[in-house]
Amino acid sequence: MAQVGIVMGSDSDMPVMAKAADLLEDLGISYEMAIISAHREPDVFYEYAKSAEDKGFKVIIAGAGKAAHLPGMCAAIFPMPVIGVPMKTSDLGGVDSLYSIVQMPSGIPVATVAINGGQNAGILAAKILATSDPALLQRLKDYTRSLKESVQRKDARLQEVGYRNYMTT
Repeated sequence: MAQVGIVMGSDSDMPVMAKAADLLEDLGISYEMAIISAHREPDVFYEYAKSAEDKGFKVIIAGAGKAAHLPGMCAAIFPMPVIGVPMKTSDLGGVDSLYSIVQMPSGIPVATVAINGGQNAGILAAKILATSDPALLQRLKDYTRSLKESVQRKDARLQEVGYRNYMTT
């Protein structure tokens, strides 16, 4: 049974949402991914959101661009956390998506990450799940430590070769 639902309104969102899926896989979290348009197939969308709890989802990550109704509509139907991922758009650079997702009415919250923030959506979903999973919490701590070590390795290299050589190699 999948713990996280990843849903997007268009296959053009896949490169961003794949980052969430990759992170969940790295942490050993099961997920199910779908492309569903809240506008073009509202009946399919409604069934997805309505059945998500029965499928075992604990969190939904919903990516959408432009009017970005998918995350908010998921939050209106699904009783557990929804994380919205605003997509960068060609028209307004994703600000339209961001505003649409964060400006939800009272009682329908959507946690929202940065524009094209698929990886952070995966991390946030993992952190939500880790509140009741000590083994996952340890994997998250290990992941955070690996980020720190990566930065430290980069700085050590910079100190060793200087910035000019660092930029050319």
